[in-house]
Amino acid sequence: MDMPASPAVSAQCHKVGKVLAIVGDKWTVMIVRILVERPHRFNEIKRTVGGISQQMLTRTLKALERDGMVSRTVYPTVPPQVEYALTKLGQSLAVPVRALGAWAGEHIDEIENNRARYDQDKHGPTGRGGSE
Repeated sequence: MDMPASPAVSAQCHKVGKVLAIVGDKWTVMIVRILVERPHRFNEIKRTVGGISQQMLTRTLKALERDGMVSRTVYPTVPPQVEYALTKLGQSLAVPVRALGAWAGEHIDEIENNRARYDQDKHGPTGRGGSE
């Protein structure tokens, strides 16, 4: 019979889960991959990521800044220029992000085939549902 996790283990899992919710997010992964090259301005990041809304990019950058993974530098120009860069902590996140990206690249064909097979089995050729 399984024993319930101790309160200390449960608390640690909860903390780790909160961190993974940020660092495992698809937008975070893409932003880290961009910033690992060099600091970027907001609109550079937005153009490079593609498909991210201004609100989502702002939210993600603020979360990364809050966690100490991204620094935000405002230059006193007109209009103000803001650059985002990875901190030392953010640079350390780039290592597993690269590994995850490499893994995804190696397995994307297999994953796409599995998805197509699953969808075919679940929804049939007409998309109306299969045996469930």
